[in-house]
Amino acid sequence: MSGTRGTMAVDWEARIDVKRMRDERKSRALERMREAGLGSMLLLDDPNIRYVTGLAMTGGSGADHYSLLLEDGQVVHWDTADHASNQRYNCPWLDDIRYACPGLGNVPRASGSDSARRFLLDTMAQSVVDALDEYGLAKEPMGIDVANGGLLDAFESKGVDVRPEPCVKAMESARKTKTDDEIECLRQVAAICEAGFQAVVENAKPGARESEVWGDAVREMWRHGAMVQGGYLTSGPNTWPKHQANTTDRMIRPGDLVYADCYNVGYLGYRSCYYRTFSMGEPTQAQKDAYEVARDNLYAVLDEIEPGKTTDEISMAFPDMEGEHADYYGASDHWQLTTNHWAHGLGLQLYEVPLIWRGLSPDHPIEIEEGMTMAVETQEPADRQGVRVEEMVVVRDDGVELLSQWPVEEITVIDY
Repeated sequence: MSGTRGTMAVDWEARIDVKRMRDERKSRALERMREAGLGSMLLLDDPNIRYVTGLAMTGGSGADHYSLLLEDGQVVHWDTADHASNQRYNCPWLDDIRYACPGLGNVPRASGSDSARRFLLDTMAQSVVDALDEYGLAKEPMGIDVANGGLLDAFESKGVDVRPEPCVKAMESARKTKTDDEIECLRQVAAICEAGFQAVVENAKPGARESEVWGDAVREMWRHGAMVQGGYLTSGPNTWPKHQANTTDRMIRPGDLVYADCYNVGYLGYRSCYYRTFSMGEPTQAQKDAYEVARDNLYAVLDEIEPGKTTDEISMAFPDMEGEHADYYGASDHWQLTTNHWAHGLGLQLYEVPLIWRGLSPDHPIEIEEGMTMAVETQEPADRQGVRVEEMVVVRDDGVELLSQWPVEEITVIDY
């Protein structure tokens, strides 16, 4: 598979195979779990739950859903009564779905009672121990992906050999490179973001508010089957530095730069991060120059990314402190400039392995692997405004393949 196809199910063309994707993801997690010497893994982190179960985790009140992956591949899943009832009907690939006890998060916090919190934690832990007993795994080490002290104590008091670190590493290892279907999900969400960019072009005009134009883009992305859980659009002086409120009610004016950030737009759970910059009318020379710098900086990094290279090597292609405009911020180190120039992994979360960043990578390098997916982003000021550009890519054996396709050579001009 190497191209964006339709979003609907059809019988006449091979598209994203969701059953295959579920099976391959669970197989990867199971393999890493066995390599770690674990008999089971308790997953509380939403992306990990989705990775193993295929369930559409959209957040909740905190630990009101959790999944137990067992060494034979069986999954026990706990959820709220309404969700569990729906899952029993809609998710036939899961045959052991139970009602959850919310031992972490909003429910115990809102209870206002220490005894209530102890009850919830103990009941949650006991429900998992009961399942381990039923499947004959109570004496085997159990991984857990959230190292909450109270929950760990509850398990240990019941004689469970609970191990957070091997579980976290196992799931990180399983998820850091992507299957073909996962890559196609990211390609599809990039295409949906491009529909959002087109809505920006069609609706941005003097007098339109940032919030109105972004609303038009969000509507278009939802229309294509996306779940839009983030992103923003800013204009003029709100483009440099990045505005603290993101999208505002500011009116767009002639001569403005406008940039849209389609981040955390999801398709089948796979999240985008995709910037493009637009100009209201013909850009000034300063705006053109800034765009050229940001684009060239971005592609200098892309040219360095390939399997076997380490993140410390690649990070040196990002701007130095002068190129970061550290004097503008009054910053003395790269770690103070989070999100300005970096590359971060994409998948079921907005930030996954790898991270390529001068603030971290030089002293803590990891190796790039084929099949990793990431977003690479840069920025540059233009007088009192700024440009941002970003590409979504997958690492192939000879470099990177672009998943994003909106034209990047020049600023997109909006003729109003």
